[in-house]
Amino acid sequence: MWTEADNKLRRTFTFKDFSEAFGFMSRVALLAEKMDHHPWWANVYNRVEIELTTHDAGNTVTAKDHALAAAIDALLA
Repeated sequence: MWTEADNKLRRTFTFKDFSEAFGFMSRVALLAEKMDHHPWWANVYNRVEIELTTHDAGNTVTAKDHALAAAIDALLA
């Protein structure tokens, strides 16, 4: 579940292993590029942390962030 705090949408995803986590990141990267909206993220082994904020809107959460979050969720549905 995404949480909103400090002008960011955040979510942590946990996968079976590093390969699954990396595959997920690759799919998110393609989405982000297509939407021209790129996340901050971190990966350690099977965990991926994502933060979304809109830089050109003063680093606040906007509809672009919610749309990307929904698209990321759809990858796992």
